Amino acid sequence: MSGGLVDAYDMVVFDLDGVVYLIDRPIPGAAEAIERLRGDGVPVAYATNNASRRAADVAALLTGMGVPATADEVLTSAGAAAALLAQRLEPGSPVLVVGADALRAEVRDAGLTPVETFEDKPAAVVQGYGPDVGWRILAEAALSVRAGATWVATNADRTLPSPRGPLPGNGSLVAVLRTALDRDPDIVVGKPEPALFTTAARLSGAKHPLTVGDRLDTDIEGATKAGTDSLLVLTGVSGPADLLAAEPERRPTYVAADLSGLFAPAGDSSIPAAETTSLGGWQVTVSDGAVTLDGAGRPVDALRLLCPHTWAGATAKAASPEARDVFSEWGL
Repeated sequence: MSGGLVDAYDMVVFDLDGVVYLIDRPIPGAAEAIERLRGDGVPVAYATNNASRRAADVAALLTGMGVPATADEVLTSAGAAAALLAQRLEPGSPVLVVGADALRAEVRDAGLTPVETFEDKPAAVVQGYGPDVGWRILAEAALSVRAGATWVATNADRTLPSPRGPLPGNGSLVAVLRTALDRDPDIVVGKPEPALFTTAARLSGAKHPLTVGDRLDTDIEGATKAGTDSLLVLTGVSGPADLLAAEPERRPTYVAADLSGLFAPAGDSSIPAAETTSLGGWQVTVSDGAVTLDGAGRPVDALRLLCPHTWAGATAKAASPEARDVFSEWGL
C-alpha cells in the first residue's frame, strides 16, 4: 500500500454516474484507480440511484469499460425498491411500474406483478428513471396513487450527469407527479437514504468504509446519514460553488479533483481547520465577514482552503489574477 487516503479504510463504496463513468463513457483514470484498489486487496462496491439497469447489467457495463465487476458488488435503487415492496405487499400483488424494463424485471423477480394501467388496481406505484417515461404512464400512476396505491420512488436525483451536461433525472419526473398530486412520494428508497451504503458494508463485513461520490445531495448526504466518511470528486454533478455553499449534512470529509485522490496522502484532500491561512500556494485573509483568496496553485487546494470559511458564512473574494481565474471557472 502507498500510504494514501484509502489506507485508513477497509472498503470503498463508489457511486457510478459522474464518478466511474458518464452515461456510457468511462471517466479518465477511473478504471485504473479501481484496478489499483483491487490489486491492493481493498473490497469495492458500487451503489447507484440509476434504476434503468439491473445489477448484472451494471457489472457487464463496468467490465466492458475495463472495470472488472460482479453483480453481487452492485447495489441499485431498483433492486432495493423491489425488495422493500416485496416485504410490504402480498406475493403476486400488482405494482404499476414507471420506469425502464430493468425496474419491471426487479419487481417481477421480487414475486410481484408488474402492471401498466390504473384498471389493473395496483397496490403500489414504483417510479424510477427511464428514458422513455412519458405522459401516458405518469397519468396512470397519478390515478393509481389518488386511489390509494403506495407511491415509492427509487430515488430523487433531479439530474443525471452526461458528457453534454446535466440531464433530467428521476427526481424531475417525480416532480411531475408531485405537482399533479400535490404530495410527496410515500417512500424514497435510494440515496440520500443510507440503505445502499449500509447494505454494501454489511455484505462485505466492512467496519470502516469510505464513500466516493460526485453529488452532495445524494452521495455525500447519504454517507453522512450512514455514518461513513466521504470523498467528493469533481468529475460529475456537484461543483466548487455547490461545495462552498454546502449545508452541514452535505459536507464531505475529503474533496479531490478525481479518483487519484484516493492514493494521495489524506492531507492532500481533507478540509483544513478554519485557522489554516495557506495551502498549496494559496493564502486567505478573513475580515469583515469576507474571506479573500490570494496566491496561485491547484484549484482544488483553493477550494479546500475556502470551505471552512464559507461554511461559517463568509463571502468569498478573489485578490490575485489566478484567484480571479479560478472564481470565474467556478462561476463565482
